[in-house]
Amino acid sequence: MKKKYKTDLTNKQWLAIEPRFKEINGNYGKNGTIPKRKLINAVLYKLKTGCQWRMLPNDLPKWSAVWSFYRRTKENGIWEVIMADMVRESRIQAGRTPEPTYSLIDSQSVKTVADSEEIGFDGGKKS
Repeated sequence: MKKKYKTDLTNKQWLAIEPRFKEINGNYGKNGTIPKRKLINAVLYKLKTGCQWRMLPNDLPKWSAVWSFYRRTKENGIWEVIMADMVRESRIQAGRTPEPTYSLIDSQSVKTVADSEEIGFDGGKKS
C-alpha cells in the first residue's frame, strides 16, 4: 500500500490540473499501467525533497517511469502552462486581474574595467 506524502495532490488540486495532462495520451510505465496522478505525485515528491531520481521511495512508481514522464511533460511545456494557470487563479482569488498590468525590473550596476593598463612584470614574457 502506498504511503500518503505531504506532497501528494489533493482531489481539488488534481481536478484543476488533470485537463492539462490529458493532452498526453495514455498512462505510463512498461504496460501503460501507471496513472498520471501517481506519476505527478512522485514528481512533486522528488522536487520537494530534492532526492535523486533513483532514490525515490519504493512505494512510488519506478524512478525511470517518473523521470521519463517528467522529461516528456517538461519538453511539451505542460509544467509551465500549469504554473501560469496557477498564477492567474491565485491573482483572481486575491481580487486582482488575471494578468499583471505592469512589471518592475531591478538591476544593479557593476563596475567593469573597460580600459586596463598593463601593470607589473611578467617574467615569462620576453620583451
